[in-house]
Amino acid sequence: MVSVDEVRRAQRAQGTATIMAIGTANPPHVNDQSTYPDAYFRMTNSQHLSHVKNKMQRMCDKTMIRKRHNYITEEVMKENPNINSYKAPSLDTRQDIALTLIPELGKEAAIKAIEEWGQPKSKITHLICCSTMGAFMPGYDYQIVQLLGLDLSIKRVMLYQQGCNGGGTILRIAKDLAENNKDARVLIVCTEITIVGFHCPTETDVDILVSHSLFADGSAALIVGADPIPDVEKPIFELISTAPTLVPNSPGAICGSIREHGLTIHIGKEVPDLIANNIEKKLIEVFHPLGITDWNSIFWATHPGGRAILDQVETKLRLKPEKLQATRHVLAEYGNMSSVTVLFVLDEIRKKSIKAGSKTTGEGLEWGVLFGFGPGLTIETMVLHSVNIA
Repeated sequence: MVSVDEVRRAQRAQGTATIMAIGTANPPHVNDQSTYPDAYFRMTNSQHLSHVKNKMQRMCDKTMIRKRHNYITEEVMKENPNINSYKAPSLDTRQDIALTLIPELGKEAAIKAIEEWGQPKSKITHLICCSTMGAFMPGYDYQIVQLLGLDLSIKRVMLYQQGCNGGGTILRIAKDLAENNKDARVLIVCTEITIVGFHCPTETDVDILVSHSLFADGSAALIVGADPIPDVEKPIFELISTAPTLVPNSPGAICGSIREHGLTIHIGKEVPDLIANNIEKKLIEVFHPLGITDWNSIFWATHPGGRAILDQVETKLRLKPEKLQATRHVLAEYGNMSSVTVLFVLDEIRKKSIKAGSKTTGEGLEWGVLFGFGPGLTIETMVLHSVNIA
C-alpha cells in the first residue's frame, strides 16, 4: 500500500523555484516626460488651465522619468470624447479598449519569454495573469490561452486590482505552484495599461496630476519552474522565500476604485515615509536565517513607485547609490508600470550583470531582495539567489 505521504512527496518538486526566462513589451507610442504636460493638456483641451499645467510640469520635472510608453494618444482621445470629459460615464468604452490591448500586449511579452526559455509551449502547466486594469469574465488569462495556443487544460489563476505590489504577489504564487507540483512550468503574464484610469485635469484634483505624471503601460512575462533541466533550461534567479505584510493602519495610503468614469487612484504624501520606516523590519526577518545584516551586500530589485520612495529608502538604509541603479534606470526609461515594473527591474539586473561580465546574475552578488509596494499598504518581500553565468 502506498501512503498519502508518499503520494504527496511524489507530487512535489525537489528543488527551489527558479525564474527561467523573462520577456517584456511596451506600446510603440512614447511620451517624452519633459514635454508630456504640453501633450496632456492639449489632448484634453485643457490649455486654459495654465496654472494647473505649470503645477504638473513641476511634478514631471521632479520624477526622474525620461520617457513613458502609453496607448493613449490624441487620436484615441478624439475617437473617444467621453474619456476626455471629466467624470463622464465612460467605463464601457475604457473596458472595450482594454479588452483588446491587455491580452495583445501580454501575448507579445509572453512570446519573448517562451522563445528565451526554448521549450515547447505544451510543457507550460500553469498560467498566472495579473492586471490592475480591465476586469472581465472570463479573464484575460483565457485570451492568453487562445492567443498563444496553450493547452486547454492548463491550470489558470487570474489576479485583478493588485496594484503596484502585484509583481511580487504573482511571483510568490508562482513559487508555491512550481515547488508543490513536480515538473510544473508556470507562465506569468503581468500587463498594465493606463487608459482605464485616464482623466482630464481639473482645478482641484491633485491625484489626477500625480498619477498622470507617473504611470505608464507595459507587460512582463516570466517562466518559473523548479528542477531545471541541465543544459536545456537556463535559470536566472532562484526564489528563496517570501514574506508579504500589511503596514498597520494605512489602508488609505494607496487606494483606488472603479467608478462610471473609470479607475481613480490616490497615493498619499505619507507613502514614502511609511515604506522607508517599515522596510527594514522585513529585511531583518527574511535575511536573519542567512546571517545577513549588511543591506549593501545584497542586490536590489525594488518597485520604483516614485523618486521620493527610492530616495527615502536609500537614506534610511544607508544604501550605496549603485544599489538602486537598476530600479532608477527602469523608472527613468519606462515610468511606473504598476505591477509590471519590478519585473522589468529583474530583467534589467540580469542584463546589466551579463553586460558587465559578472559571474552571477545578481551583479556579482549571491543574495538579493525583491520588493513590491502597493494598496493596503502592502509590502511584498522576496529573497532571491543569483545564478552563476556560464
